[in-house]
Amino acid sequence: MDGFLNAIVLLANFALVPGAAYGSQLALGALGVTLIFAVLRFSNFAHGETMSFGAMITIFATWALQSWGVSIAPLPTGLLALPIGIIVTVAVVLASDKFVYAYYREKRSDQVIFLIASIGVMFVMAGLIRFIIGPDDQIFADGARFVFSVRDFRAVTGLEEGLALKTTQLVTLVTAIVCVVALFLFLGKTRTGKSMRAYADNEDLATLSGIDAGRVVRIAWILSATLAVIAGVLYGLDKSYKPFVFQELLLPIFAAAIVGGLGSPVGAIVGGYIIAFAEVLVTYAYKRFLGHLVPPDWMPDGLAQLMGTEYKFAVAFVILVLTLLIRPTGLFNKRAA
Repeated sequence: MDGFLNAIVLLANFALVPGAAYGSQLALGALGVTLIFAVLRFSNFAHGETMSFGAMITIFATWALQSWGVSIAPLPTGLLALPIGIIVTVAVVLASDKFVYAYYREKRSDQVIFLIASIGVMFVMAGLIRFIIGPDDQIFADGARFVFSVRDFRAVTGLEEGLALKTTQLVTLVTAIVCVVALFLFLGKTRTGKSMRAYADNEDLATLSGIDAGRVVRIAWILSATLAVIAGVLYGLDKSYKPFVFQELLLPIFAAAIVGGLGSPVGAIVGGYIIAFAEVLVTYAYKRFLGHLVPPDWMPDGLAQLMGTEYKFAVAFVILVLTLLIRPTGLFNKRAA
């Protein structure tokens, strides 16, 4: 029995808990993508750089607060700086909509034009970020590192394997729950949220019904940018801030949104966890896990790893391709046949 418990604790420590935190970050990112797609009907390829930009501004605000001796220990100071990152990023995103996307919206351009424009915005933001903060990794997490450590867990349970819960992982999970609940309450209970849903269902009919299209678009950008900043900051706190990694995160984020069904908030959340756990479980080395379950003679020679960690993003790509081949509308898209 101890062998089974040790195996479960080991898997939880290195796969399940990190996967849940990573899935929460992907879910928040995918929610921002799906909101823009639902309201503006195009895939925003600049979303990854929006996450990066918001995290960068939050880092600068965090450094300023730390230099002034301000903190919220044991929680990371980055949470205190998060509103500053959101405000600045929302302003930048609204400016990009006014000076880029609004022009094509007035001309009622095809979706591909918006997509190309978003790629242009992505490259401009990427260059700006690298010019301001540079290409190096930045670690800005402070406060208590662990809620409880492996040593604490072993002392309480007496098991050979231990389980650690990082403060950033707990913060990620709690923040994701709060954001998701707040978003669904906003969309389902407020007049503005209902207007956004009506506009997403039928733009022309909603406009004829007296809904202010410009206001709906602004709210969509504000919500998307806010979710992007939160996701980017949580990812940076949990791991580290790497300016180049957010373009790579576009693949699993879009995969999550497409697997769940573009335009479906519920689908974006479920898709985020599907992609995250698939990446973590496929690239996890199971040799030590199997050591608690099978006799020594049955142990494999290698790491018992289905795929190397360097191919982690390939997992998201494979799932994305399979989804497009089998169910292109995604799991939760209400327009699915």
